[in-house]
Amino acid sequence: MAPILMLGAGRMGGAMIEGWLAAGAFAGSDLMIRDPQPGPAALAAEAAGAVLNPPDAELARAATVVLAVKPQVWREAAAEAAAWLSSGAVIVSICAGVKSGDIAKAFGGRCVARVMPTTAASIGQGTASVYADDPAALARAHALLEPLGTVVSLADEGLMHAATAVSGSSPAYLYAFIETLEAAGAAAGLSPKDAKRLARSTLTGAAALLAKTGEDPAELRRQVTSPGGTTQAALDVLLASGALPDLMREAVSAAVRRSKELGA
Repeated sequence: MAPILMLGAGRMGGAMIEGWLAAGAFAGSDLMIRDPQPGPAALAAEAAGAVLNPPDAELARAATVVLAVKPQVWREAAAEAAAWLSSGAVIVSICAGVKSGDIAKAFGGRCVARVMPTTAASIGQGTASVYADDPAALARAHALLEPLGTVVSLADEGLMHAATAVSGSSPAYLYAFIETLEAAGAAAGLSPKDAKRLARSTLTGAAALLAKTGEDPAELRRQVTSPGGTTQAALDVLLASGALPDLMREAVSAAVRRSKELGA
């Protein structure tokens, strides 16, 4: 499993590093990080014993390689590292849209797992979709991601596009919803400060209740919706034809299309 070589430690790679260190899943000394512009997570890991920007010869020590660069530059990252890695190194990619076969070829035929995580990994509440056709690579991906939250294995690599749209990208959908709810609250007369506190606290509480009870979200919605009441009036707008359900389908479809384009 270790040493783990991080090729890239930006927002998502950094979140994984933060989550591992916070959970005690891996020590700083278990990590090697390659990033030309290391951010706070990489620097904190270095202070905890990680090797930052090791020389090429050191890459041979890596048992696991996490490909965490932007999809547009993954080939360059692979070309720089592949020749120095041990033959048994397992590649775990978080590059959206990039097929495992292409990654394996670029890394000299090494086994590959694809993962689509979320940034809540930094606090141990992430969600990761995982695909690998090699059992050892699948087990390696699970071992990396399980300390960071929920892991869902996919039966078909083609489903990674949908998983990216529904999970990997969806925290941004929620943040956008909260932004617009805060703005609507202010437009209705609340102070921006009060609108922010009310919207954020209510939605995080609702999400926690969903997680704790395991109830179907439709049932929880019904429980807080009195016929003819204020919530029903709002839902009549949100759930109308052409409104939230259609917009969400369009948003997910757009993310799926872009994921396919990135892997082309």
